[in-house]
Amino acid sequence: MFLSEAETEARLDDLRRQRAALDRAIAEHELYLDLGRRLARPGAAVEPARAAPAPASAEPPAPRAAAEPPRTESMVAPARPPADPPALAGAAGRQEGRRLMEAAEGILAEAGRPMHAAEIWERLAARGLTLPGHDPVAALNTRLWKRAKAGTVFRRLGDAVYGLAS
Repeated sequence: MFLSEAETEARLDDLRRQRAALDRAIAEHELYLDLGRRLARPGAAVEPARAAPAPASAEPPAPRAAAEPPRTESMVAPARPPADPPALAGAAGRQEGRRLMEAAEGILAEAGRPMHAAEIWERLAARGLTLPGHDPVAALNTRLWKRAKAGTVFRRLGDAVYGLAS
């Protein structure tokens, strides 16, 4: 009674979705716990809570058929084609970064609530956007964090939790 490859892939996808949901729930509860502690002690200087990073998946993502929707739960960025020559790569990278931040702003506006970077990344990936690197959630968090410090439309509310500035 061995599972077929398709059944194994389906079970792995289901487990990855469950893990991503648990990671989001843990981060959300840690945020609310930290906010509750801050509200319980008015006037006290509180350092932001340091949440443990979510463990990266040890196994590489399996190849997927073109007809299937993108798997956002694994939070692994799809491979990118080779970059253009260096002269063109800078302008294209900036344009891609702006497109990514505009999409993130739209996602937060649609949600109407603050969201964790992992949730934002899931919705960005579902729209076909990509981020370079091994951990696209960390890359997105860094981009949002820098823009929140610069006083743009983003506002940092907790560890990797962002909303729109009023």
